[in-house]
Amino acid sequence: MPLFDFSHDFSANKTTRSTEIVAGVSSFLATSYIIVVNPAILSLTGMPFSGVLTATVLVSFFSTLMMGLYARNPVLVAPGMGLNAFFTFTAVAALKIPWPVALGAVFWSGIFFLLLTLLNIRLLILRAIPRPLRYAIAGGIGLFITLIGFVNAGFVVHKPGTIVGIAPLSPAVGVFLAGLFVSALLIARGVKGAILYGIVFTTLCAWPLGLVKPTGWWAPPDFSLLFRLDLVHSLKWAAIPVIFSFIFTDLFDSLSTLVGLAEAAQLLDENGEPRHVRRALFTDAVATTIAGLLGSSPGTAYFESAVGIEAGGRTGFTAVVAAFLFLPFLFLSPLLSAIPPIATAPALVLVGVFMLRPVSRIQWQLPDEAIPAFLALVLIPFTYSITQGIIWGFFSWTAIKAGVGKYKEITLALLVIDALALLSLLIE
Repeated sequence: MPLFDFSHDFSANKTTRSTEIVAGVSSFLATSYIIVVNPAILSLTGMPFSGVLTATVLVSFFSTLMMGLYARNPVLVAPGMGLNAFFTFTAVAALKIPWPVALGAVFWSGIFFLLLTLLNIRLLILRAIPRPLRYAIAGGIGLFITLIGFVNAGFVVHKPGTIVGIAPLSPAVGVFLAGLFVSALLIARGVKGAILYGIVFTTLCAWPLGLVKPTGWWAPPDFSLLFRLDLVHSLKWAAIPVIFSFIFTDLFDSLSTLVGLAEAAQLLDENGEPRHVRRALFTDAVATTIAGLLGSSPGTAYFESAVGIEAGGRTGFTAVVAAFLFLPFLFLSPLLSAIPPIATAPALVLVGVFMLRPVSRIQWQLPDEAIPAFLALVLIPFTYSITQGIIWGFFSWTAIKAGVGKYKEITLALLVIDALALLSLLIE
């Protein structure tokens, strides 16, 4: 079958080309905030905003195109929220890893993912992860991102007496609150691309305050970050925890997203597994690998792809359409780089809403499931570490299940994951 021939896919999935185009546009609009938000986060490491923007567009384009043409799934792939936060605030800020070394860690984690996928190990790991913990981890990352958004807006600040608190009202805080309200209202009204429109609105409101300083409307792409990764130092002992954390975090994020989308849209094969799951996982691994080469945090499947799926997208053509919509933003970096952090802050806060949705599927009436899920959920934002929340979620699950005598729910694969989690604590 030719790469761009989706006629068989259309008939088999009872869809049409026009429906798939609308779905592709819808998914792109729901995901396009990453073009601005990812550079806003990663540029805090000292990486150039325009360079990260170019890398973000390239990773999103190539990875999403591969998902459409190779995996034939209506799923978008782009640098992941949560993973970019770990890259910036844990790897670079907390562990003092230079960003070229962190990019090298992204690359090596992608290579490891490719091996895990080829050996079919990722599917085995997926079946070993308790679903309540998967839901809690997604929600915890959402809370973490929301906290970052509030801090970037200057709305939540450090206070010695209470650790954190709300800042006094000011024009800048007022702009943030206006952007948050408008974005939330657009989302509630079902406007496609509401987050992107909210960013534009907040930017316009910030203009009179002197927070917006555009340098133009068009410029050539900034390829300054291409191949700037440090492959040698990223294999030294100090960077091993970073590689492991990328592997650990991206592993569960991508697996749970792919499975969740497949189950929600019934994109399942005859065995009840996600459709073309091995190809989809391989694409996800390639996304992380090329992210390190191009200058971004790891790529992963996007839950916002559900927007396009709900609009009728059922084939890879949806992803192909979305992929090509990323390309024009290679030439709009001056316009987008003028967007201040306060304008992207509402997007970060509201992305947390989307990521908390799976939490409703946790059986909170069962303490042996609710307590580990709760610890994973709250420790991610409270410790300012995605990895710590994941680790203590797994440890508590194993300990409580053993304590109540439910040994059958403690699989060998889960014990292996616990051992890897313990190793991560020892080498951190």
